Amino acid sequence: MIEIKTYSGTHDKEIISFILGIQNREAKINLSLEEQPDLKDISASYQKTGGEFWLAYDNNHVIGTIGLLYKDNNCGILKKFFVDAQYRSQKIGLKLYQKLLMFAQEKGVKHIILDTPSVAVVSHRFYERAGFKKISKEELPVDYTYPDRNSFLYMLDL
Repeated sequence: MIEIKTYSGTHDKEIISFILGIQNREAKINLSLEEQPDLKDISASYQKTGGEFWLAYDNNHVIGTIGLLYKDNNCGILKKFFVDAQYRSQKIGLKLYQKLLMFAQEKGVKHIILDTPSVAVVSHRFYERAGFKKISKEELPVDYTYPDRNSFLYMLDL
């Protein structure tokens, strides 16, 4: 049975392995754990700063992730949005995204920004259909650095 749950401090090794696997084996971005300190302490990076992190599970195995970092100026940063390839046709990504969007609206977030690898064409289509607009680094409403230098930036106004 597939469930979407808020991060609770469990499954950390599985979460890290899941995300690094998609980033590096599937998308071939070659990011290390050291370049992503938010994964080393999800609770401190997301939850304790006003954001949140969600997981999709199938029979207690991680099949999807999404996080919202809360920044100044009522701005959120969508992070770590991944779904196992076997589950992508089951709208797991949409369910994770809807959780994030509801949370952001309840918090009064005005803008959601994200970075996505330039090679992630399927992701670009999802974000554009969801109303995100491609922006330049100069248009970012908050200071934000991201590890993949070949990323596109997107922003959604709520």
